[in-house]
Amino acid sequence: MSHFGRVLTAMITPFSPDGRVNYEVAESLAIHLVNHGTDTLVLCGTTGESPTLTWDEEYELFKVIQAAVGDKAKIMAGTGSNSTREAIEATEKANGLGLDGTLQVVPYYNKPPQEGLYQHFQAIAQACPGLPMLLYNVPGRTSRNLEPETVARLSEQPNIVGIKEASGSLDQASHIRQLTDLMFSIYSGDDSLTLPLLSIGAEGVVSVASHLVGDHLQEMIQVYDQGRVKDATALHLKLFQLFKVLFMVPNPIPIKAALRLQGWDVGMTRLPLVEDDPEMSARLQSIMKTLGL
Repeated sequence: MSHFGRVLTAMITPFSPDGRVNYEVAESLAIHLVNHGTDTLVLCGTTGESPTLTWDEEYELFKVIQAAVGDKAKIMAGTGSNSTREAIEATEKANGLGLDGTLQVVPYYNKPPQEGLYQHFQAIAQACPGLPMLLYNVPGRTSRNLEPETVARLSEQPNIVGIKEASGSLDQASHIRQLTDLMFSIYSGDDSLTLPLLSIGAEGVVSVASHLVGDHLQEMIQVYDQGRVKDATALHLKLFQLFKVLFMVPNPIPIKAALRLQGWDVGMTRLPLVEDDPEMSARLQSIMKTLGL
């Protein structure tokens, strides 16, 4: 079993009507997710709107969710930054809270070379050697790809235990699997690629859809492990349109809309994200109705 399980939910951050973080709803949602298939809650990542959260808001979320969940699930903190010093400081604070791990995104905007990426992640890992780290490669958002050879070098650091691979490339994931020890976990960063990535040695998924179908995702992974590939494929295809609509416009706009449709008081997204796409809303409602969500 990996450090973090099979279904990691990239949790949204609820906001009140006045735009403040709604910690009470966050507590309730976290407990709900843990009761419906989530092994690890990933807080303050892209889905959690980290670009518009203050560090104080993030630390408070870490503490509130940790207290709400207890030992029922693991807590992973999104403490990455395009400033190595800032990422180290945030990671040290997360470590001080006794969290279970951190998610470290590839530095964005400043476009470091591969050696810079290596030294960035290595410095963070060495600053907190007892805290497991998951790398996060999402070149569509960062403009820089973390190459498989760099991942392999980083995997030699004992507390760099895996990667959230969101390049969308099965070839890249295959190359990472080829170059790393099997104890190094690969997680799909895209719900729609979870099943294909399982076939080339991935551990599971850092999921957005698990807000709605966490139990189904756990079932899909488990039946795949049992060799029931056709059953896993049937589950994947059943959920495929949901996976796609949740990324029809930038995440987390659709998943917050979906949660509001279910009655969750999660509020809107913070500017500059806005929710004004009638086509997405109509399609989302239709797919959720078809799936009984």
